[in-house]
Amino acid sequence: MIGARSISTLFESHSVPSRPPPMSTASSSSSANAAKGDQQPMNGADVLVKSLVDHGVEVLFAYPGGCSMPMHQALTRYGDSIRTILPRHEQGGAFAAQGYSRSTGKIGVVMATSGPGATNLVTAIADAKLDSIPMLCITGQVPTGAIGTDAFQETPMVEICRGITKHHYLVTDLADLPRVMKEAFHIATSGRPGPVLVDMPKDVQLGNFPIDMDPEMDLPGYSPEAPKVAGETIKQMAAAIKLARRPVIYAGGGIISGEASEELRELIKKTGIPTVTTIMGLGAVSPDDPRSLDWLGMHGAAYANYAVRDCDLLIALGVRFDDRVTGKVEAFAKDAKIIHVDIDSSELNKNKQAHIPVRGDVKDVLVQLNKIVQPPEIEAWQKTCTDLKAKYPLKYDNSFDGILQQHAIATLSKITADRETYVSVGVGQHQMWAAQFFKFRNPRTWMSSSGLGTMGFGLPAAMGVQAAHPDALVIDIDGDGSFQMNIQELATCFCEKLPVKVLLLNNQHLGMVVQWEDRFMDRNRAHTYLGPIDHDEAKGKSTADRFEYASDRYPNFVQIAKGYGCGAATVKKKADLEGALQEMIDHKGPFLLDVEVPYQEHVLPMIPGGMTVDDMLLD
Repeated sequence: MIGARSISTLFESHSVPSRPPPMSTASSSSSANAAKGDQQPMNGADVLVKSLVDHGVEVLFAYPGGCSMPMHQALTRYGDSIRTILPRHEQGGAFAAQGYSRSTGKIGVVMATSGPGATNLVTAIADAKLDSIPMLCITGQVPTGAIGTDAFQETPMVEICRGITKHHYLVTDLADLPRVMKEAFHIATSGRPGPVLVDMPKDVQLGNFPIDMDPEMDLPGYSPEAPKVAGETIKQMAAAIKLARRPVIYAGGGIISGEASEELRELIKKTGIPTVTTIMGLGAVSPDDPRSLDWLGMHGAAYANYAVRDCDLLIALGVRFDDRVTGKVEAFAKDAKIIHVDIDSSELNKNKQAHIPVRGDVKDVLVQLNKIVQPPEIEAWQKTCTDLKAKYPLKYDNSFDGILQQHAIATLSKITADRETYVSVGVGQHQMWAAQFFKFRNPRTWMSSSGLGTMGFGLPAAMGVQAAHPDALVIDIDGDGSFQMNIQELATCFCEKLPVKVLLLNNQHLGMVVQWEDRFMDRNRAHTYLGPIDHDEAKGKSTADRFEYASDRYPNFVQIAKGYGCGAATVKKKADLEGALQEMIDHKGPFLLDVEVPYQEHVLPMIPGGMTVDDMLLD
């Protein structure tokens, strides 16, 4: 979060700033076509929407209410300039904006009314902050004169979101609005991206004043662009690589957001260095690359974790040494020298000390490095990594005659390999299995709530992806617990003609919590069964077999999906899976495939929280 300024936090004065008498609202055509820099009488709602259009926003996710109605009315005056999609819950709209942003690299925009509408955005805002997703969140607010009076549907959104936004504004003067909007787009998308909140009191939306639509920004102290990395630093990096005998590249979400995947792939090709990614970095390196060790961390590949444990040089690119990656941080890559490149200087030496900390744009750093880097002598290390990959493959019991979650995902990956396919996930076991068994060959094709781990992310995120890529195949791989948290967005998919497909891995349980109960809590069930409370699995110590199914299926997801107008089917037999997947893919509109799976399957490998690679569970 950058330093707050008067307009961001102005609660001291609640009176409307002195202005000349209101002027008539400009017509929509004159508003839309006025040249930048011209002063023209416009109301605040039109100014805001025109700013969206001028900044290239094509899709907006917005749910109306009393204090945002003027902005919605303004949207109707701009016709086809911007598509407004109506979610069925504000959180769904915000996650859809994230899906749009994550899959395109553009800013995602969401709008909600004041009070509960605005607070329903909070989880998605925090999610965007942790995953560095550029998002503009516009909220209605009670009139300025009512702020601080506990007015109907008043919440202090700036105060609520102070710690979870990159920046935030409460607009109390219409004359400031064009500058605020210009700054909001700049802040959200520059440097390390993140969410920006613009809180709009209703009287500011309705007020009229001659407006300069292209003012200068006023951001003292904000320097998002990383300085050009000195040539001497690049030479130090190249020298460290040349001298290394067991190097590993550790690539994260910064590679994706920095559009640096091609440069990373070039570095791997030039040096032959084995490479791991984080969950956020999936797609940056093709899993078909012989130097790819896939992803590391708590549920990452064993061979990725072992390679990092044994490396002598760790080249960390656009990562933050998250605890789900490092485990016991002092033991992580403990014998390695570390190069850490990040655009955000606050990440350098925060969790792990770097021998060569580099604040810089990762794409620019890689461009410079690729010009001079020389391949190290690492043939023996390459063979070691190849052998690790053969010895500890990601696997599951393929002899089971039912459908295991891993098999369903691997089969989906196989039959969609030649299509433009985007995958979103909820949070839980299915999320980890999707990361393990779906092959992501391109950046921005994987949408996951990674830092916050928000259940309910999958379906609305897929909605946003589909809006951005109308001709692509967009699939939400979800679990029944996570899916129900935003199930209402099936209505949005149908009504807005967004043909999202849902692969529902339905085990009737909160699977990841069950796994922890099994591993660390003597299999004692504590509110992890999602059916009626009189079921044996609802409480007490479990005696279930590994491949046991929940006998009572609840709810009937096929009926629910059909009630929303979507196609739907269910499948349990392994022999029927591929045909059912093809039916889902070929369906013209949104479709839900309910896959019955056992509930005792565990995500492996697993490094228990706070422990080390040497404590990794493989069986």
